[in-house]
Amino acid sequence: MQQRNLGRQGLTVSELGYGAMGTAVGYGPSEDTGSIAAIRRAHELGVTHFDTAEMYGWGEGEKLLGNALAPIRDEVTIATKFGLTPTFARNSKPEHIREVVENSLRNLNVDVIDVLYQHGPDPSVPIEDVVGVMKEFVDAGKVKYLGLSNTDTDAIRRAHAVHPISVLQHEYSIFAHDSEQFFPVLEELGIGLVAYSPLARGFLSGAVKSREHYDASDFRQMIPWWAPENFDQNLSIVSELTKLAESKGVTLSQLALAWLLAKKDYIVPIPGSRNPERVAQNIAAADLELTADDLARIDEIAPDGGIGGRGM
Repeated sequence: MQQRNLGRQGLTVSELGYGAMGTAVGYGPSEDTGSIAAIRRAHELGVTHFDTAEMYGWGEGEKLLGNALAPIRDEVTIATKFGLTPTFARNSKPEHIREVVENSLRNLNVDVIDVLYQHGPDPSVPIEDVVGVMKEFVDAGKVKYLGLSNTDTDAIRRAHAVHPISVLQHEYSIFAHDSEQFFPVLEELGIGLVAYSPLARGFLSGAVKSREHYDASDFRQMIPWWAPENFDQNLSIVSELTKLAESKGVTLSQLALAWLLAKKDYIVPIPGSRNPERVAQNIAAADLELTADDLARIDEIAPDGGIGGRGM
């Protein structure tokens, strides 16, 4: 597994990471034994960067990830996030940040969080104040690097002026191109991009089904890509992408991940899976090199991403 630099502060991680949201929330009932096996399989195959958040099970996801990585803690980087409440309101008040970060350290059972993100902007708290509190943890040796998630260009600049931001986390896939608007500022300031939902929340997994096949708690029920008026058109896009993947002897998910790796050398996708075999399949994408013709064909098939938008 090749390594990539995220930011200019020294954060170096595997070019493919692991996103742990699905181990605790979002994709129907979870199963801890399988999730732990999947996380450890990812590490065995070279993954060194693992991403979670307070919101993923309100501490349960952090505990699971911390348990899975405990034997290899010194060989990996762990990222987590703060800034939401159980009602999905935004809360980045200083006292709340301090409480959540201390809880995250306990949940993960670590002395240091490698990357700390604000999960999303809080309109009631200036970003300068938020990063000021995050910096307290860096100064105390409890956090190594800072990141922002789901934010805007102005906030990135203002945050970076208070303390260097090493990484932006944002959704990015063949189906979701929003992240491309950030490329100029990321390159100007030397900030890396961690791409979450790189398989479009499962639409690019090779096993997508219509929404009636998913549990009522599965958030794909609410995403426009799965809406009845959009689903068939998006399925047609998937069909054409699958043909291209098969012509290269790879899976659709491998094609989708290789596309991201080819976009910029500071992008690290973080696919997640609770299945060790699927984890291995995803990681094999690191060995796939797409040609200029391949990239042009993908852009031709999905010039504007998925139909209906990601909706979140």
